[in-house]
Amino acid sequence: MKTNNVLTLILAVVLLGCQQKQPKEAAPAASTMAEVSGNEDFKYWTWITADANRDDSTYVAEFSKYKNSGIDAVLINTGTDPELLGRLTPLAKQEGLEVHAWIMAMNRPGDSVALQHPEWYAVSRDGNSCFDHRPYVDYYQWLCPTRKPAREHVLHLVEELAKVNGIETVHLDYIRYSDIFLPVGLLPKYDLKQETELPEFDFCYCDVCVSEFEKIHHKNPRELSNPAVDMEWKQFRLNQIKAVVDDAYDIVHKHGKKLSAAVFPYPEMADHMVRQRWDKWNIDMVLPMIYHNFYNEEVDWIGFATKQGVEDLKGSSTSLHTGIFVPPMTADQVVQAIVLAKENGAKGISFFDGNSLTTEQLHAIKATK
Repeated sequence: MKTNNVLTLILAVVLLGCQQKQPKEAAPAASTMAEVSGNEDFKYWTWITADANRDDSTYVAEFSKYKNSGIDAVLINTGTDPELLGRLTPLAKQEGLEVHAWIMAMNRPGDSVALQHPEWYAVSRDGNSCFDHRPYVDYYQWLCPTRKPAREHVLHLVEELAKVNGIETVHLDYIRYSDIFLPVGLLPKYDLKQETELPEFDFCYCDVCVSEFEKIHHKNPRELSNPAVDMEWKQFRLNQIKAVVDDAYDIVHKHGKKLSAAVFPYPEMADHMVRQRWDKWNIDMVLPMIYHNFYNEEVDWIGFATKQGVEDLKGSSTSLHTGIFVPPMTADQVVQAIVLAKENGAKGISFFDGNSLTTEQLHAIKATK
């Protein structure tokens, strides 16, 4: 994927387009800071997007800023470029940061290899392919996880990143189907009402998915009168995503790395919105994107969603690190989110994204360490 396409994707990640400029703020109250003591094992992360044209010295300065502000780990999107990742990893590690290789998995806009294979792309219930008819926005080009060549292409990209010396995990993003339901806070942006599963947003109904499902269940999902209530059809698609994750897990562990993923807020919600049941995966860490403002929720919802995910992971070895969206938040609210994540069982918190963190927010983060 070309860098400019990746940058376009990240700037509009999760269909946002609603970042707000931060006002100057007072430092968070000392009483609030006191609630976040004892964070030795509580990890602070941030997501960043790399640009191959930047000089190394600018990255050293950026990584140093994060480390000096209390950040422990960076998730770096290099557009699946292992060479660029190999260049940046030692620079980040030199500043004391963990490095995690961030990859767009099933949504692959502008992927030069995939674009040579139109049949690899997911098809909606109304018969349109993501190859040339993209749901919601132009950068939504979803591959079908059931098609073996498409899946192998994604797994090859995962393996190339896993080979890079010094990284901790390969971090899967967009490891799901396209949104059957958008977060409610984003619906007005697209002038949409989504009270049922609409056919133009319901994936995947390609020939391979239909054929594989028919082999198991002896019915054609295209002929279902109400696909939304057919549990076998729903489970089939959950299993296709799980299969990609489980294969990726084996690959990265073969190279001595771990697997992490950015996921929707908690498993039941992810299941409903994007066919993603992440509590069933073979995975080491999940970073649920608990972006409260996307759902018209208040900051305390971060604690609720964190607890839901932690409860659903009980009995597994997967750790949960709460992800928050910082642009609309004050420094006090960032501290509140850290408190809520920790109190509800998270092992860390990640801030989206590094470039959006204000000086006030960085000072507040450092003060909680």
